[in-house]
Amino acid sequence: MKRRNFIAGTVLAPAAAAAPVSVSGKPALLGGAPVRQTAFPSWPVQDSLESTGLSEVLRSGKWGRGTGKTVGRFEEAYAKTTGAKACLATANGTSSLLVALSALGIGPGDEVIVPPYTFVATINVILQNFALPVFVDTDRDTFQIDARKVEAAINPNTALLMPVHLGGSVADLDTLLVIGEKRRIPILEDAAQAHLAEWRGKSVGTFGRAGCFSFQASKNLNSGEGGAIVSNDEALIGQCYAFHNNSRGRNTAGADFSYQARGLNLRLTEFQAAILLAQMSRLKQQSKTREENAAALTAMLKQVPGIAPATMYANCTRNAYHLYMFRYDPAHFSGLPRAGFLKALQAEGIPCSGGYSPLNREPLLKNTLMSKGYRRIYGEKRLKDWFEQNQCPVNDRLCGEAVWFTQTMLLTERAGMEQIAGAIARIQRHAADLAKL
Repeated sequence: MKRRNFIAGTVLAPAAAAAPVSVSGKPALLGGAPVRQTAFPSWPVQDSLESTGLSEVLRSGKWGRGTGKTVGRFEEAYAKTTGAKACLATANGTSSLLVALSALGIGPGDEVIVPPYTFVATINVILQNFALPVFVDTDRDTFQIDARKVEAAINPNTALLMPVHLGGSVADLDTLLVIGEKRRIPILEDAAQAHLAEWRGKSVGTFGRAGCFSFQASKNLNSGEGGAIVSNDEALIGQCYAFHNNSRGRNTAGADFSYQARGLNLRLTEFQAAILLAQMSRLKQQSKTREENAAALTAMLKQVPGIAPATMYANCTRNAYHLYMFRYDPAHFSGLPRAGFLKALQAEGIPCSGGYSPLNREPLLKNTLMSKGYRRIYGEKRLKDWFEQNQCPVNDRLCGEAVWFTQTMLLTERAGMEQIAGAIARIQRHAADLAKL
């Protein structure tokens, strides 16, 4: 199987590769007028659908899971959207991961393979279960875990592969699924940022044992906080239900206070479910708008030397574009450091950030792994080896190059994409002067 065939940035190729729009005048930091002087779309989008849904729950007097039917309606709708046999809604995306890990039996002594380029929740849930995260370096072109390096990181204690579909794009599932089947290691997909993303025309989250989504306030589908687990293993979802419901299964009667396993209260409320059902009414159209704008922006930015939009694996048939990501090379901008580039771009009215720092280098890991509990479970030698083995030089480099735009910027008019490209072209043209500031 050939896995290194890429298509750049999006599956929706524009009719022609447009040259970046040129913007005359000085950059805003040098006294010129900003390229964009209106705000990008605010988030979330809401109207009477949310108000009506919330009012209906309020008036019903049934606000919690199990008393009303709104959470169940959302679970049915989201399972249908992803094509999964079952869905369980949870309090947030982090708790969806925590529930799934617990249902899969991940605990002390287990090792879980993860990428170093992800939000901290991906490893916090592993640490919460006293398991050991093992970092596999990043594929710099795609910003995803480098699946070619996964098998070398597996040892007899490896209990789970947990790829992250970062930014709404998709990790190399073909390679990961082959490894998982060959080594008999389950896969849990962290799809927190990947609502509607697809691999080979099939929704992410449905390839491994389960997939976890987040509905936190910044997400493409959001209810302020919220999460979901989808799976084709209905028995696994049943275990997840019991764990997220304080060890009480779906058929546990109200007066039955006997318990078979550990658990927590990680339930979604009826109010959150009502918001999610309303938000889902716009999800597909918003996703289409993001894809079309991302295609146009990629066509323009690929013409700018020193700007490299994130690529996708050939079998990623839909990118959800929670983030639009690219790499910045100061050598093509007269040595202007990335921090200076970000500052200049923000001054042009283009919000941006440098993204994640290297997660495998965060102090929380040393502080946690050197704790009494971890030293007792794994021993001094394993932990010493862990620090030596979990170096990710490619990811270190990427963290110094990355630039992000958020998903709301892709919901603006097409002219907004031209303004982004034009602002970058303007900065490049005046980079030498900007570097002197």
